Amino acid sequence: MRKDIIINIHTSLGSRLKTARSNKGWSLDKTSQHTGVSKAMLGQIERGESSPTVVKLWNIANGFELPLSYFLTDLTQTQAETSANTSLNTALNKLQNSEDDIHIVTLFPYDALTKLEVFQITLDPQREHISAPHNAGVVEHIIAVDGTMEYFLAESFDGIELEWHTLIQGESVKFNADQQHGYRNMSEKPVTIHNIISYTQA
Repeated sequence: MRKDIIINIHTSLGSRLKTARSNKGWSLDKTSQHTGVSKAMLGQIERGESSPTVVKLWNIANGFELPLSYFLTDLTQTQAETSANTSLNTALNKLQNSEDDIHIVTLFPYDALTKLEVFQITLDPQREHISAPHNAGVVEHIIAVDGTMEYFLAESFDGIELEWHTLIQGESVKFNADQQHGYRNMSEKPVTIHNIISYTQA
């Protein structure tokens, strides 16, 4: 990815975080308490020195009770203003966690009228992604676009008892996301799913 694009992504995320914190009137310490992300990491994100992983970004969004795409909106706008180069545009709106197991592209940012946002998620082969519980009222709809993937929902609050379920291409599932949940791809090629997130209590 081009250096100027990386800087642009970091700056956009930092600006969004700073605005969200200002709207709440939170210090970095209080933000850390609500999000579970260290004060040092939050400071680095705000200064544009680094961008968070998908997991940390979800933690930040949950802490502020904001949709995930709130932090990606500026990236979407920037994407529209750049050239038509597909690989460059995709890079602008993609985040991946530190294990490089999941890639997320915003298809439709959060809409206050429908209370929905839509993402395209690609799971690398033989990879697993575990997500902490989201806020109450968050519902996820998963559609297997290509290939076969598996998901699990925690059957107990502490997430000890897990059960994996299989989704083949064309199948879908809906579940309350205020519990630990996860996705995995046990095949030998990348698998793409669409994730529609509904904020029913927004």
